[in-house]
Amino acid sequence: MRGRNAFCRTPYPTSHNEEIVDHLYHAGFQMGNYADTILHVHGRQYRLHAILLSKSPYLAHLMSTSPANAPTRNIHVPIEEEPEVTEEVTLGYLYSSVSLEMLRPNNARAVLAAACFLGGLPDLCAYAYETCRASISVDTVDEWVRFVETIPAPPEEGGPTDVPTSVFGPYAGQLRADVFQFLVATLPHDLQAFPGSEGAQAANGGASGLESLLHIYARVPFDMFKQAIEAQELPIGSDQARFQFAKAAIALRKKGLGHGVEETVVLAFGGTTSSGSAVHVTRKVKKRPLWKVTK
Repeated sequence: MRGRNAFCRTPYPTSHNEEIVDHLYHAGFQMGNYADTILHVHGRQYRLHAILLSKSPYLAHLMSTSPANAPTRNIHVPIEEEPEVTEEVTLGYLYSSVSLEMLRPNNARAVLAAACFLGGLPDLCAYAYETCRASISVDTVDEWVRFVETIPAPPEEGGPTDVPTSVFGPYAGQLRADVFQFLVATLPHDLQAFPGSEGAQAANGGASGLESLLHIYARVPFDMFKQAIEAQELPIGSDQARFQFAKAAIALRKKGLGHGVEETVVLAFGGTTSSGSAVHVTRKVKKRPLWKVTK
């Protein structure tokens, strides 16, 4: 029980912290007032503050290794070789989470790249990644497929260690897996391409959904196409149906194949391939005929 003269702390208003953060974002980040650091990024200049930039290990390293002879330190961030990186939302997040209001599906991947590049921003990485994942749709899947094809493959265990790595760090593999999962599971279900399969509804599916899926698969790079066709997650039903679907997709893909390149599909009766599927897709380059010269 408290004594009569015991000290009782008056609760402080939480709005005070919010006011401070709002002031930092507006006066510090947006206006650049009392800046002690000029950040040069992508040809643009940001008048910022070292104490807040130091939340990023990468920026902290640049500041610690840059001369500070003048009252204002100039820092150049060399990201010319990282076209995916965009900086405004990420730099603003160092001041306040209000910058998340600028996070959109069309810039989420660039924000994720910047957050991974700067480091020390796990919450922003998570927000941007979830926005990326949610943006994969029938309208954007082609662009997402092209993107994941540009991601360097992770180095093999025991292999060379000087291989290129992705600026997206651990999220590179997650995004690749998300796009593949969308192709083989979510997309067929959303298009109702296989009305007879479990979980599909025939109301808006049927031929139109199947045709849309075939045309999307016709544009997918071969390695991903092969993996998708042979994946057990593809909700297509029988091996015969899978085989017929692959044949139709390959027929559409012929238009985009180079001269002398041939893709085929076989149905392995009485057995399965190493992927666990009885349907196996292959690609080969036809050998040029040798002409015999006679005298």
